[in-house]
Amino acid sequence: MTNSTCVLRPSLATTVALPIIYSFLFTTGGVGNTLAACVFLRQTLRRRTQYIYLVNLVTANLLICSAMPFLAAYFANAHKWTYDSGICRVAYHLGTTITHVCMYVTIIILCTIALSQYATLKKNNDAQQSQAVKENFRKRVLIKFCQPKFAKYFSVFIWLIVMCITVATIIYDAQERPKEALHICYNTRVEAGEFTAKIAASFVTACFFLLFLTVLLSYYSLTRHLSKIQKTTCIGQKHLIYRTVKRNILVIQIILTVCFLPYHVFRPIFYVLLLDEDCSKLNYIVEIKNFLACLAVSRSSVDPAITLLLDRTLKKSLYDLFKKSTP
Repeated sequence: MTNSTCVLRPSLATTVALPIIYSFLFTTGGVGNTLAACVFLRQTLRRRTQYIYLVNLVTANLLICSAMPFLAAYFANAHKWTYDSGICRVAYHLGTTITHVCMYVTIIILCTIALSQYATLKKNNDAQQSQAVKENFRKRVLIKFCQPKFAKYFSVFIWLIVMCITVATIIYDAQERPKEALHICYNTRVEAGEFTAKIAASFVTACFFLLFLTVLLSYYSLTRHLSKIQKTTCIGQKHLIYRTVKRNILVIQIILTVCFLPYHVFRPIFYVLLLDEDCSKLNYIVEIKNFLACLAVSRSSVDPAITLLLDRTLKKSLYDLFKKSTP
């Protein structure tokens, strides 16, 4: 029996644990991100670059939370559904589309926030050091991330590009998949995807590692600069701001490392292991992939706390919101 016709037999980890985890994340993430959205609606500084990026982050989190009930239903019942059934198509395709679009929008937005904070400090520092030095191309690009107008257009561009790639891949993948060879909704062809899905997955995985290294280099550059100025000057208010931005970039780096890195490291390994014709091993491989994907989307439930940590103004607004609601 080849891996293309393997019948997956999910364990309790898939049929019980994953639905429970997704249900829990749906509850906590829905409440937390709704609260964060309420705080955003009270903001008056809506032209701030940070505000624009964080609004997109909260929007992506809310959409991911809305897809979690579909994913919970899929993992709980997909081994019972037929592939041609409407509930299989809706639960899998809708849940997968929303999750993947919002996951990669989130990754790009997090990296953009890190770059915008890094660029702001670099811009101010370079201006103080030398007004006469002509900006090179890299500095001009970095400065763009600090401009509210660019932030709006860039955010729309991200949503459109990621959405087009994901939707086109899933539609083409479903059309390419031979329906007569599939009987059960939960199978290796659906979980692994066809050739188009594998190419798209390879592309976005490469993009993730590029963004991951970009944030890592930004953190290293900022740490090195902070260490240099601490040796030559006393710690002042400007240097405390440097430390705050350094902490924010570190938080983003930790999110990328803990939540997203395991999934993207395992993805190419997953495609290599799929060549194995042992169906019992494929069960475990697919389940590992699904749990790592769950880890990636679980970030949407902790993001409200991260969002408040990245923006002091939002933290104060949340405090005022609770203060006014308390008699």
